[in-house]
Amino acid sequence: MKFITLEPETFKKFATRHPDKSFFQTTEIATLREKNGWTVYYLGVEEKHKLIAASLVTAKPAFLGKSVFYTPGGPLLDYEDTNLVKFFFKKLIAYAKSHNGYVLHIEPYYALIERDRDGNITEGGFNHQKAISNLTSIGFKEVHPDNPKYMFTLDIEGKSAEEIFASFKQNTRNLVSRTAKKGIKVRELGKKELPEFKKITESTSERRHFVDRTLDYYENMYDLFARQNQVKYVVAEIDDKIISAGMFMLYGDEVIYLFSGSDEAYMKEYNAQYAIQWYMIKYAIEHRFKRYNFYGIQGLPDPNQPGYGIYKFKKGFGAKYGRVVELIGAYEAPVNPFVYRLHRLLTKIK
Repeated sequence: MKFITLEPETFKKFATRHPDKSFFQTTEIATLREKNGWTVYYLGVEEKHKLIAASLVTAKPAFLGKSVFYTPGGPLLDYEDTNLVKFFFKKLIAYAKSHNGYVLHIEPYYALIERDRDGNITEGGFNHQKAISNLTSIGFKEVHPDNPKYMFTLDIEGKSAEEIFASFKQNTRNLVSRTAKKGIKVRELGKKELPEFKKITESTSERRHFVDRTLDYYENMYDLFARQNQVKYVVAEIDDKIISAGMFMLYGDEVIYLFSGSDEAYMKEYNAQYAIQWYMIKYAIEHRFKRYNFYGIQGLPDPNQPGYGIYKFKKGFGAKYGRVVELIGAYEAPVNPFVYRLHRLLTKIK
């Protein structure tokens, strides 16, 4: 095996064919991160002249002049191949050290355990616990992820829109039908209209106490992905007033419901997000995507925990073909142990 640097196009060809591909591991996201002050590297492992592992790796000074190295949605490799995992990450840690790094943070888009729509482990399903053992054996420790560890997805492969609609919970079907009767119109936005999208997400973030993305982010994502039809900003309107909005990524085999917002004054009467979801589910079916990804839920389903309502909303669309996906999570390995321990100590004190 040989640890190598890659040309962007070589990485892109490998990444687009990988079974665990994600829009996070793309040259477009690399461009976005460069705009935000990150340095970008493309690194991989070659064996017998064949590329068997690769990653977009980003780095940015974060503490005492030292850099955090981060692989969003990656690296892309077989995490159950013990020899490959050990070789690649030891080389990657050494590479980060030689480039002034103090920590390596990874967040693979890699499922851990197969679960059903209620979050229960599927009997006889896959279990990738060996991947965690491989990572921890070389010094990685699990940390809080930047992106969701649990998602709710809908299997749409080979199914018609009528079949999927019939599989929704009764209440979800009723609400979808009601949006049509109420006269709600759904359409896609162009770049010039993104400030209107931002108004909806910003007001929602203030109401629900989360940090919204900047307008620059939404516009940059449009510039980077819209040309390939890999991002959509969708809104629901009544009498030409936008009352709900959603951002969707279309990459690989899935459509991802990434961000959304709704005008509080119209939520109870119109339930416009149901119209947006149905619009995009139909789009995903028509364009032969295999999976509709409702994205993050807050942990495994628990009626007593905050955020259960979000899971319940998403599960309404997946009463038959939905499932909870548990990703492997986020992990860190010290690159400069002294600086890493000092940073963690100061963070705890703060």
